[in-house]
Amino acid sequence: MTREKTDFWVGLFVLLGGIALVFLALQAGNMNSFSLASTYTVQAHFDNLGGLKVRAPVKSSGVVVGRVASIGFDNERYQAVATLALEEKYAFPSDSSASILTSGLLGEQYIGLTPGGEDKMLEDSSEIQYTQSAVVLEELISKFLYSSADKQGTSTAPEAPISPPVSGQHNNGAADAAQPGESSNETPTKP
Repeated sequence: MTREKTDFWVGLFVLLGGIALVFLALQAGNMNSFSLASTYTVQAHFDNLGGLKVRAPVKSSGVVVGRVASIGFDNERYQAVATLALEEKYAFPSDSSASILTSGLLGEQYIGLTPGGEDKMLEDSSEIQYTQSAVVLEELISKFLYSSADKQGTSTAPEAPISPPVSGQHNNGAADAAQPGESSNETPTKP
């Protein structure tokens, strides 16, 4: 091969490697669906955001309708505030609800919007009133463990039935031995 051919193939390989690195960087930064569409912002207050991050998708019926623009803390209500940038082509009723959901069992978290039924729509700088916080796996496990421990500690176990004494065993210091030739209706229990 000539030197020019070698340089061409090396250059092509480096170019493809650079494109692959840019693609991975966009995937890691959650910017793979960068959009220049005009948006309007709404706020939602949550008790717990879990692992929700800025640029996380906002989905409705599985369709990405926006992104999380910012995350903050409200010092007056002592709740986390997520500012959502929704694309203007998607209008939602003002009584819509927002929930923090997880893709798969341990996947990324996103905000799911469920449309309400009112005629009035969400506008720029409005607030979503109905929210559901993230389900934190550690809290679920601890609630399960504590509730099962409480049930074990407070439940009354059924008492074991008292069996009649077996022939040859002592009961209250008295011997209860069967006389030779007498039959006993009792069945002996194995120790």
